[in-house]
Amino acid sequence: MKRKGLICAPGVALLLLLVTVTPGCAIPSRPEASGGITRLGFSIQVGAFAEVKNAERLTAKLQSKGIEAFYFRKDSGVYVVRFGDYRSRDMARKGAEKLVAEKLIDSYFIASPDAVFKKSQRVTQPVEPQKSLPPVKRSGATDMGSIAARTAERFVGIPYRWGGDNVVEGMDCSGFVRAVYNLCGVNIPRTSGEQYRAGDKVERENLMDGDLIFFGSSADRINHVGIYVGGGRFVHAPRRGDEIKISTIDEKYFAERFIGAKRYF
Repeated sequence: MKRKGLICAPGVALLLLLVTVTPGCAIPSRPEASGGITRLGFSIQVGAFAEVKNAERLTAKLQSKGIEAFYFRKDSGVYVVRFGDYRSRDMARKGAEKLVAEKLIDSYFIASPDAVFKKSQRVTQPVEPQKSLPPVKRSGATDMGSIAARTAERFVGIPYRWGGDNVVEGMDCSGFVRAVYNLCGVNIPRTSGEQYRAGDKVERENLMDGDLIFFGSSADRINHVGIYVGGGRFVHAPRRGDEIKISTIDEKYFAERFIGAKRYF
């Protein structure tokens, strides 16, 4: 039986970090490193919403202009919207001022390319942001894998619509994992298929926190992805408009469709 909504069709542009924008809102792209993995630059952060729907509306407004934005919940409980990948703080500031002039945003904050949340115990108590990210590593798991896993867990229970009505059905799962990695200061490819082709292969018995796990009918037909968080569990966006949730790899549906795993840190 096919589970409704578990699709992340490869080859479709993902509405998260900026790819293309309409004239007047251009944010410069950054060259990709080998495998499509790069260090994230400076980002623009806006809003401090008590209600997730307000963050969702602002995200949809920005995305309607071609700006790949996402929202997340801070330790304080408020929701903020983040987007962009600039080479310098000054370039990010200039980009933000242009958006202010166009009345797309009001006040803003320039976010440095650091992990938003430091390594911590499994969810729940607030933690302080860590200092600076080390360079991206591709061999073995590091503390960044744990940071990615704990960051993913912070999204659990948040209803997600990546851009509201203008989002392509099926983009939620790869968009979610890309947002988590963004908050860890790392850019990964945009679609589940591209994400699978990047990174280092990890055998199922060697899975560690922060690894991405992929599902589909074959390696050429990946249609779902999640972030491994230990104990056979992974966090994922099941379908458009649903809440981010935790599932297990051994669940029959996923066990039958498990394709493989990749590591990026």
